[in-house]
Amino acid sequence: MVKQKRKGYMVERKIRIILEKSGWRVIRAGGSLGEADLICIKSGKCIFLQIKSTKKQTLYYYGYNKSELEGIPFYLVVDFGYGNIRVTKPSARVKSNEGGELKEFINRI
Repeated sequence: MVKQKRKGYMVERKIRIILEKSGWRVIRAGGSLGEADLICIKSGKCIFLQIKSTKKQTLYYYGYNKSELEGIPFYLVVDFGYGNIRVTKPSARVKSNEGGELKEFINRI
């Protein structure tokens, strides 16, 4: 189990660094005890991100499944490996070609 936690932390860290380089202030929700792993703030905007990773072509997600949490946009970010990081609204199944690329998402939001 320790290996899985480390893997999750490393993916969260990678996403956090990408967002911070784009001017976002990112706060990690330690231990992932809530719905969001990262809380991101920039220019009066706030978004919640749940971070997942897999090497498979499909991720099955069993977490929070609404597009907002307390009125704040909530997104699922999945690192499928090899630079394929996808951002989507939460859903039970996410394929590696669904949603948008992380860099496009950052530029759009």
